Amino acid sequence: MPTNPLASDLDHILDHTRDLWDELRGERIFVTGGTGFFGCWLLESFIWANERLDLKANAVVLTRSPDAFQAKAAHLAAHPGVTLLTGDVRSFRFPPGAFSHVIHAATESSAKLNDENPLLMLDTILEGTRHTLDFAKACGAKKFLLASSGAVYGKQPPEMTHIPEEYPGAPDLLDPRSAYGEGKRMAEHLCALYARQSAIEMKIARGFAFVGPYLPLDIHYAIGNFIRDGLNGGPIVVQGDGNPHRSYLYAADLAIWLWTILLRGQSCRPYNVGSEESITIHALAETVAQAFRPKPLVRVLTKAEPDKPIEQYVPSTRRAFNELKLTQIIGLEEAIVRTISWAKPE
Repeated sequence: MPTNPLASDLDHILDHTRDLWDELRGERIFVTGGTGFFGCWLLESFIWANERLDLKANAVVLTRSPDAFQAKAAHLAAHPGVTLLTGDVRSFRFPPGAFSHVIHAATESSAKLNDENPLLMLDTILEGTRHTLDFAKACGAKKFLLASSGAVYGKQPPEMTHIPEEYPGAPDLLDPRSAYGEGKRMAEHLCALYARQSAIEMKIARGFAFVGPYLPLDIHYAIGNFIRDGLNGGPIVVQGDGNPHRSYLYAADLAIWLWTILLRGQSCRPYNVGSEESITIHALAETVAQAFRPKPLVRVLTKAEPDKPIEQYVPSTRRAFNELKLTQIIGLEEAIVRTISWAKPE
Protein backbone atom coordinates (compact mmCIF):
# COMPACT_ATOMS: atom_id res chain seq x y z
CA MET A 1 0.00 0.00 0.00
CA PRO A 2 1.50 3.40 -0.99
CA THR A 3 2.43 5.80 1.78
CA ASN A 4 -0.05 8.62 2.31
CA PRO A 5 1.82 11.92 1.73
CA LEU A 6 -0.34 13.45 4.46
CA ALA A 7 0.60 10.81 7.05
CA SER A 8 2.32 13.21 9.46
CA ASP A 9 -0.61 15.65 9.26
CA LEU A 10 -3.12 12.85 9.81
CA ASP A 11 -1.16 11.57 12.80
CA HIS A 12 -1.21 15.13 14.13
CA ILE A 13 -5.01 15.24 13.79
CA LEU A 14 -5.44 11.85 15.44
CA ASP A 15 -3.11 12.79 18.31
CA HIS A 16 -5.36 15.77 19.13
CA THR A 17 -8.73 14.09 18.60
CA ARG A 18 -8.14 10.54 19.85
CA ASP A 19 -10.61 10.81 22.73
CA LEU A 20 -13.41 11.99 20.42
CA TRP A 21 -13.71 9.11 18.01
CA ASP A 22 -15.47 6.54 20.21
CA GLU A 23 -18.71 8.41 19.55
CA LEU A 24 -18.47 7.35 15.88
CA ARG A 25 -17.68 3.70 16.56
CA GLY A 26 -19.90 1.53 14.38
CA GLU A 27 -21.83 4.56 13.11
CA ARG A 28 -22.67 5.94 9.67
CA ILE A 29 -22.03 9.59 8.88
CA PHE A 30 -23.27 11.66 5.94
CA VAL A 31 -21.14 14.40 4.37
CA THR A 32 -22.07 17.06 1.81
CA GLY A 33 -19.25 18.99 0.17
CA GLY A 34 -17.00 15.98 0.69
CA THR A 35 -15.00 16.74 -2.43
CA GLY A 36 -14.09 20.31 -1.41
CA PHE A 37 -11.24 21.61 0.75
CA PHE A 38 -13.04 21.04 4.06
CA GLY A 39 -14.54 17.78 2.88
CA CYS A 40 -11.31 16.19 1.70
CA TRP A 41 -9.64 16.90 5.04
CA LEU A 42 -12.62 15.56 6.96
CA LEU A 43 -12.56 12.37 4.88
CA GLU A 44 -8.79 11.96 5.11
CA SER A 45 -8.89 12.26 8.90
CA PHE A 46 -12.03 10.11 9.21
CA ILE A 47 -10.45 7.26 7.23
CA TRP A 48 -7.18 7.58 9.15
CA ALA A 49 -8.94 7.35 12.53
CA ASN A 50 -11.32 4.67 11.29
CA GLU A 51 -8.45 2.38 10.32
CA ARG A 52 -6.16 3.00 13.27
CA LEU A 53 -8.85 2.83 15.94
CA ASP A 54 -10.87 0.09 14.21
CA LEU A 55 -14.02 2.15 14.47
CA LYS A 56 -15.93 0.17 11.86
CA ALA A 57 -17.63 3.42 10.85
CA ASN A 58 -18.76 4.40 7.36
CA ALA A 59 -19.20 7.69 5.52
CA VAL A 60 -21.67 8.38 2.72
CA VAL A 61 -20.44 11.35 0.68
CA LEU A 62 -22.66 13.43 -1.58
CA THR A 63 -21.01 14.50 -4.83
CA ARG A 64 -22.27 15.97 -8.08
CA SER A 65 -19.58 14.12 -10.03
CA PRO A 66 -18.07 10.85 -8.76
CA ASP A 67 -15.72 10.85 -11.77
CA ALA A 68 -14.32 14.26 -10.84
CA PHE A 69 -13.87 13.11 -7.23
CA GLN A 70 -12.12 9.97 -8.46
CA ALA A 71 -9.75 12.11 -10.53
CA LYS A 72 -9.05 14.46 -7.62
CA ALA A 73 -8.67 11.95 -4.76
CA ALA A 74 -8.91 8.37 -6.00
CA HIS A 75 -7.81 6.90 -2.65
CA LEU A 76 -10.72 8.62 -0.90
CA ALA A 77 -13.32 7.82 -3.53
CA ALA A 78 -12.35 4.14 -3.65
CA HIS A 79 -11.90 3.55 0.08
CA PRO A 80 -14.14 0.76 1.45
CA GLY A 81 -15.21 3.01 4.33
CA VAL A 82 -16.58 5.60 1.91
CA THR A 83 -19.70 5.37 -0.28
CA LEU A 84 -20.36 8.02 -2.92
CA LEU A 85 -23.90 9.27 -3.49
CA THR A 86 -24.45 11.15 -6.74
CA GLY A 87 -26.72 14.15 -6.47
CA ASP A 88 -27.22 17.89 -6.04
CA VAL A 89 -27.24 19.21 -2.47
CA ARG A 90 -30.59 20.88 -3.15
CA SER A 91 -32.38 17.75 -4.30
CA PHE A 92 -30.41 14.56 -3.55
CA ARG A 93 -32.38 11.43 -2.83
CA PHE A 94 -32.18 10.45 0.82
CA PRO A 95 -30.03 7.34 1.24
CA PRO A 96 -31.78 4.62 3.27
CA GLY A 97 -30.95 3.71 6.84
CA ALA A 98 -29.88 5.58 9.94
CA PHE A 99 -27.02 8.08 10.19
CA SER A 100 -25.72 9.37 13.51
CA HIS A 101 -23.96 12.53 12.29
CA VAL A 102 -24.47 14.84 9.31
CA ILE A 103 -21.76 17.25 8.14
CA HIS A 104 -22.94 19.97 5.77
CA ALA A 105 -19.83 21.39 4.11
CA ALA A 106 -21.26 22.10 0.65
CA THR A 107 -21.21 25.50 -1.07
CA GLU A 108 -17.64 26.72 -1.27
CA SER A 109 -16.96 30.47 -1.11
CA SER A 110 -16.70 30.89 -4.89
CA ALA A 111 -16.11 34.58 -5.57
CA LYS A 112 -16.68 33.96 -9.29
CA LEU A 113 -20.13 32.41 -8.72
CA ASN A 114 -20.98 35.07 -6.11
CA ASP A 115 -20.19 37.82 -8.65
CA GLU A 116 -21.67 36.21 -11.77
CA ASN A 117 -24.76 34.48 -10.38
CA PRO A 118 -25.50 35.54 -6.79
CA LEU A 119 -29.04 34.14 -6.99
CA LEU A 120 -27.67 30.67 -7.73
CA MET A 121 -25.22 31.06 -4.85
CA LEU A 122 -28.03 32.05 -2.48
CA ASP A 123 -30.37 29.31 -3.69
CA THR A 124 -27.68 26.65 -3.34
CA ILE A 125 -26.93 27.64 0.24
CA LEU A 126 -30.54 27.96 1.38
CA GLU A 127 -32.12 25.07 -0.50
CA GLY A 128 -29.11 22.85 0.11
CA THR A 129 -29.07 23.54 3.84
CA ARG A 130 -32.80 22.99 4.22
CA HIS A 131 -32.73 19.76 2.20
CA THR A 132 -29.79 18.47 4.23
CA LEU A 133 -31.54 19.41 7.49
CA ASP A 134 -34.64 17.56 6.32
CA PHE A 135 -32.45 14.53 5.66
CA ALA A 136 -30.87 14.81 9.12
CA LYS A 137 -34.35 14.66 10.67
CA ALA A 138 -35.42 11.77 8.46
CA CYS A 139 -32.33 9.64 9.17
CA GLY A 140 -32.39 10.14 12.95
CA ALA A 141 -29.13 12.08 13.19
CA LYS A 142 -28.01 13.14 16.65
CA LYS A 143 -25.62 15.90 15.57
CA PHE A 144 -25.40 18.23 12.58
CA LEU A 145 -22.35 20.35 11.67
CA LEU A 146 -22.81 23.42 9.49
CA ALA A 147 -19.68 24.76 7.83
CA SER A 148 -20.58 28.45 8.00
CA SER A 149 -18.31 31.42 7.38
CA GLY A 150 -16.89 34.58 8.87
CA ALA A 151 -18.67 36.30 5.98
CA VAL A 152 -21.79 36.32 8.19
CA TYR A 153 -20.32 39.33 10.03
CA GLY A 154 -20.14 41.53 6.95
CA LYS A 155 -17.35 44.08 6.82
CA GLN A 156 -15.08 44.00 9.86
CA PRO A 157 -14.77 47.49 11.44
CA PRO A 158 -11.25 48.91 10.94
CA GLU A 159 -10.85 49.52 14.68
CA MET A 160 -11.69 45.87 15.50
CA THR A 161 -8.54 43.75 15.29
CA HIS A 162 -10.29 40.39 15.95
CA ILE A 163 -13.97 39.82 15.30
CA PRO A 164 -15.84 37.87 18.03
CA GLU A 165 -18.94 35.71 17.69
CA GLU A 166 -20.96 38.31 19.61
CA TYR A 167 -20.39 41.01 16.97
CA PRO A 168 -23.87 41.87 15.57
CA GLY A 169 -22.67 43.06 12.16
CA ALA A 170 -24.04 41.71 8.90
CA PRO A 171 -23.45 41.88 5.14
CA ASP A 172 -24.95 44.77 3.17
CA LEU A 173 -28.39 43.48 2.16
CA LEU A 174 -28.51 45.70 -0.96
CA ASP A 175 -25.14 44.54 -2.31
CA PRO A 176 -25.55 41.52 -4.63
CA ARG A 177 -22.07 40.39 -3.58
CA SER A 178 -23.49 39.70 -0.11
CA ALA A 179 -25.24 36.55 -1.39
CA TYR A 180 -22.67 34.20 0.13
CA GLY A 181 -22.48 35.86 3.56
CA GLU A 182 -26.22 36.43 3.81
CA GLY A 183 -26.85 32.86 2.67
CA LYS A 184 -24.66 31.54 5.46
CA ARG A 185 -26.50 33.74 7.98
CA MET A 186 -29.80 32.23 6.87
CA ALA A 187 -28.29 28.73 6.94
CA GLU A 188 -27.40 29.28 10.60
CA HIS A 189 -30.93 30.55 11.24
CA LEU A 190 -32.37 27.43 9.60
CA CYS A 191 -30.27 25.32 11.97
CA ALA A 192 -31.74 27.21 14.92
CA LEU A 193 -35.28 26.71 13.61
CA TYR A 194 -34.77 22.99 13.04
CA ALA A 195 -33.21 22.63 16.49
CA ARG A 196 -36.53 23.81 17.97
CA GLN A 197 -38.49 21.07 16.23
CA SER A 198 -36.06 18.17 16.63
CA ALA A 199 -33.59 16.69 19.07
CA ILE A 200 -30.64 17.25 16.71
CA GLU A 201 -27.70 19.16 18.18
CA MET A 202 -26.78 21.88 15.68
CA LYS A 203 -23.07 22.71 15.60
CA ILE A 204 -21.87 25.81 13.73
CA ALA A 205 -18.29 26.45 12.59
CA ARG A 206 -17.64 29.91 11.14
CA GLY A 207 -14.59 29.46 8.94
CA PHE A 208 -12.16 32.26 8.03
CA ALA A 209 -9.05 31.69 5.87
CA PHE A 210 -6.98 28.53 5.54
CA VAL A 211 -3.97 27.02 3.82
CA GLY A 212 -2.94 23.45 3.16
CA PRO A 213 -3.11 20.58 0.68
CA TYR A 214 -6.32 20.49 -1.38
CA LEU A 215 -6.56 24.30 -1.33
CA PRO A 216 -7.29 25.49 -4.89
CA LEU A 217 -4.39 27.55 -6.26
CA ASP A 218 -6.26 29.10 -9.18
CA ILE A 219 -9.28 30.89 -7.74
CA HIS A 220 -9.70 33.92 -5.44
CA TYR A 221 -7.63 32.75 -2.45
CA ALA A 222 -4.61 35.07 -2.21
CA ILE A 223 -2.38 32.55 -0.45
CA GLY A 224 -3.17 29.90 -3.05
CA ASN A 225 -2.39 32.32 -5.88
CA PHE A 226 0.92 33.28 -4.26
CA ILE A 227 1.94 29.63 -3.92
CA ARG A 228 0.96 29.05 -7.56
CA ASP A 229 3.06 32.03 -8.66
CA GLY A 230 6.03 30.76 -6.66
CA LEU A 231 5.72 27.26 -8.14
CA ASN A 232 5.76 28.87 -11.59
CA GLY A 233 9.00 30.69 -10.77
CA GLY A 234 7.45 34.07 -9.96
CA PRO A 235 6.86 36.88 -9.79
CA ILE A 236 4.40 36.60 -6.90
CA VAL A 237 1.73 39.15 -7.81
CA VAL A 238 -0.28 41.10 -5.22
CA GLN A 239 -3.36 42.32 -7.09
CA GLY A 240 -4.17 45.23 -4.75
CA ASP A 241 -2.03 47.39 -2.47
CA GLY A 242 -1.23 44.52 -0.10
CA ASN A 243 -2.57 46.28 3.00
CA PRO A 244 -5.62 44.14 3.93
CA HIS A 245 -5.09 41.95 7.00
CA ARG A 246 -5.85 38.23 6.99
CA SER A 247 -4.92 35.19 9.07
CA TYR A 248 -4.46 31.56 8.05
CA LEU A 249 -5.06 28.28 9.87
CA TYR A 250 -3.39 25.15 8.54
CA ALA A 251 -5.69 22.44 7.21
CA ALA A 252 -4.62 19.77 9.73
CA ASP A 253 -5.48 22.13 12.60
CA LEU A 254 -8.74 22.95 10.79
CA ALA A 255 -9.71 19.26 10.83
CA ILE A 256 -9.06 19.09 14.59
CA TRP A 257 -11.32 22.10 15.11
CA LEU A 258 -14.15 20.76 12.93
CA TRP A 259 -14.25 17.30 14.54
CA THR A 260 -14.08 18.85 18.00
CA ILE A 261 -16.91 21.31 17.29
CA LEU A 262 -19.07 18.53 15.83
CA LEU A 263 -18.52 16.13 18.71
CA ARG A 264 -18.03 18.48 21.69
CA GLY A 265 -19.35 21.93 20.74
CA GLN A 266 -22.51 23.40 22.21
CA SER A 267 -25.66 23.26 20.10
CA CYS A 268 -26.69 26.49 18.34
CA ARG A 269 -23.56 28.24 19.60
CA PRO A 270 -21.28 29.34 16.75
CA TYR A 271 -17.51 29.02 16.95
CA ASN A 272 -15.08 31.07 14.89
CA VAL A 273 -12.55 28.81 13.17
CA GLY A 274 -9.23 30.29 12.11
CA SER A 275 -5.99 31.85 13.26
CA GLU A 276 -5.64 35.01 15.33
CA GLU A 277 -2.19 35.77 13.83
CA SER A 278 -2.93 38.77 11.61
CA ILE A 279 -0.71 39.43 8.58
CA THR A 280 -0.99 41.89 5.69
CA ILE A 281 -1.42 40.46 2.21
CA HIS A 282 1.91 42.05 1.20
CA ALA A 283 3.70 40.44 4.15
CA LEU A 284 1.98 37.16 3.30
CA ALA A 285 3.34 37.34 -0.24
CA GLU A 286 6.85 37.93 1.13
CA THR A 287 6.44 35.01 3.55
CA VAL A 288 5.42 32.72 0.70
CA ALA A 289 8.35 33.97 -1.39
CA GLN A 290 10.78 33.14 1.45
CA ALA A 291 9.71 29.48 1.20
CA PHE A 292 11.09 29.16 -2.35
CA ARG A 293 14.68 28.80 -3.53
CA PRO A 294 15.59 30.94 -5.34
CA LYS A 295 13.27 33.52 -3.80
CA PRO A 296 10.91 34.93 -6.45
CA LEU A 297 10.21 38.63 -6.85
CA VAL A 298 7.08 40.03 -5.15
CA ARG A 299 5.22 42.58 -7.25
CA VAL A 300 2.50 44.81 -5.72
CA LEU A 301 0.25 46.21 -8.45
CA THR A 302 -1.42 49.11 -6.61
CA LYS A 303 0.10 51.93 -4.59
CA ALA A 304 -1.22 52.16 -1.03
CA GLU A 305 -3.47 55.07 -0.08
CA PRO A 306 -2.20 56.43 3.27
CA ASP A 307 -5.64 57.50 4.59
CA LYS A 308 -7.51 54.37 3.52
CA PRO A 309 -9.12 52.50 6.46
CA ILE A 310 -7.57 49.16 7.34
CA GLU A 311 -9.44 46.21 5.83
CA GLN A 312 -9.37 43.18 8.12
CA TYR A 313 -10.75 39.64 8.19
CA VAL A 314 -9.35 38.10 11.37
CA PRO A 315 -11.32 36.15 13.97
CA SER A 316 -11.27 36.11 17.72
CA THR A 317 -11.06 32.45 18.69
CA ARG A 318 -11.34 32.97 22.44
CA ARG A 319 -14.63 31.03 22.60
CA ALA A 320 -13.15 27.97 20.87
CA PHE A 321 -10.14 28.06 23.19
CA ASN A 322 -12.04 28.66 26.43
CA GLU A 323 -14.78 26.09 25.79
CA LEU A 324 -13.06 23.47 23.61
CA LYS A 325 -9.33 24.10 24.21
CA LEU A 326 -8.82 24.64 20.48
CA THR A 327 -5.79 26.59 19.33
CA GLN A 328 -3.50 27.04 16.34
CA ILE A 329 -0.69 24.49 16.59
CA ILE A 330 1.08 24.64 13.22
CA GLY A 331 2.47 28.09 12.40
CA LEU A 332 2.03 29.92 9.11
CA GLU A 333 5.56 29.46 7.78
CA GLU A 334 5.45 25.71 8.33
CA ALA A 335 1.94 25.56 6.87
CA ILE A 336 3.18 27.26 3.70
CA VAL A 337 6.15 24.88 3.39
CA ARG A 338 3.88 21.83 3.76
CA THR A 339 1.42 23.18 1.20
CA ILE A 340 4.19 23.88 -1.31
CA SER A 341 5.59 20.40 -0.81
CA TRP A 342 2.16 18.90 -1.54
CA ALA A 343 1.56 21.09 -4.59
CA LYS A 344 4.96 20.60 -6.26
CA PRO A 345 4.70 18.62 -9.50
CA GLU A 346 6.30 15.18 -9.27
